[in-house]
Amino acid sequence: MVEKNDSCPICKKAGDKVKNTTVEHMVCDELVENVKSEDYYLCMDEECDVVYYNSDLDSVFKKRDVKVPIWFKKDAEPKYVCYCNEVTEEQVISAVVKDNAENMKDIVRLTGAMKNGQCEIKNPSGKCCHSVVQSAIDKGLQFKNKKN
Repeated sequence: MVEKNDSCPICKKAGDKVKNTTVEHMVCDELVENVKSEDYYLCMDEECDVVYYNSDLDSVFKKRDVKVPIWFKKDAEPKYVCYCNEVTEEQVISAVVKDNAENMKDIVRLTGAMKNGQCEIKNPSGKCCHSVVQSAIDKGLQFKNKKN
């Protein structure tokens, strides 16, 4: 019996499980036929070039193979916090600092983040962006508190 592996073939760090449906929507059109029917892992190492890999390690997609920048990878530009509505970390921080947003409700109203959610097919993690948006709010609040 072959042992399944959840570690990235390049950096050897554990990844987060992602449905193959998400991967099919994220990879460049010419690579969709290479997506296997099984689920994948998202490499969570910000330095690693790998984005998705499967448990048999025979299907790997790198940053150049996906349609969008991966928010936590070191050179992501733009750095989306909400892929469904293309809201960036910079926009959320600006809403906190310049428009006095204080919470998720304010950010949703000011930026449109988390409206019309299609996270399974638009977010590279296949999950809701709530925690990533909240992290951006927290960064903005820290920045704002340092300025005052």
